[in-house]
Amino acid sequence: MTVVLDHLAIGVPALSGGWELFGGVLGGTWAYGGDSAGFWWGQLEFAAGPKIELLTPTGGPDAAFLDRFLAARGAGPHHYNFLVTDIDEALARIRAAGVEPVGVDLANPGWQEAFLHPRDAHGIVIQVAQQAGPPPPSAPPRELPAPGPPARLDLIEHHVSDLDGAVRLFRDVLDGQPDAAGPGSAELTWPGGKRIKLVHQDGLPPGGALHHIRFTRAARSFSRQEREHAGLLARHIGLTVELAD
Repeated sequence: MTVVLDHLAIGVPALSGGWELFGGVLGGTWAYGGDSAGFWWGQLEFAAGPKIELLTPTGGPDAAFLDRFLAARGAGPHHYNFLVTDIDEALARIRAAGVEPVGVDLANPGWQEAFLHPRDAHGIVIQVAQQAGPPPPSAPPRELPAPGPPARLDLIEHHVSDLDGAVRLFRDVLDGQPDAAGPGSAELTWPGGKRIKLVHQDGLPPGGALHHIRFTRAARSFSRQEREHAGLLARHIGLTVELAD
């Protein structure tokens, strides 16, 4: 079985700020998206690193999970998605690690999924999924601006109260490859320049939180205006974004 960190999903009540930040400033290009029962989702891809997915509720009982999230926490990071080539083996690994997955749905052979509750996943939902193939092509939303200069989603930094437990989850269950470690931190990578840095921090109910994401450019530096604009947009969608040259 192989496991790949595919995307970071962000729950938002409105999509415009996310499109402007991840597309117009950070050079994300449309991958695919569409309507699901109760919510709409769309993904942007970058020069390297995981995709960003924006989620917004569209009404109905199937939007309840996202409505609850936004009511309790406001806009912000909702889940990590890991694509696996064998969902049964993934579930066996998760259970062997002492975690009981929730929301297990294996009925659709084209998309089978399960979730780890934030209390078991160090403060964020983790989705593991097996898909039969990429989603069908879809047109980008009209609100998506022309992409800015290409950038890499270079790093996700996630703070946790139990560093050893988080490393075991992301390394042993989710196939992250240890790349660097320092006092109170560990970095793991997946194919395609996808990287999570885990940092120990006490007092983080329910055990962890995404701290920030970092984008880098190779072609040219981020201007002061871009940095200020990105910071403002990121605050509106509940994120801290670091821009590095």
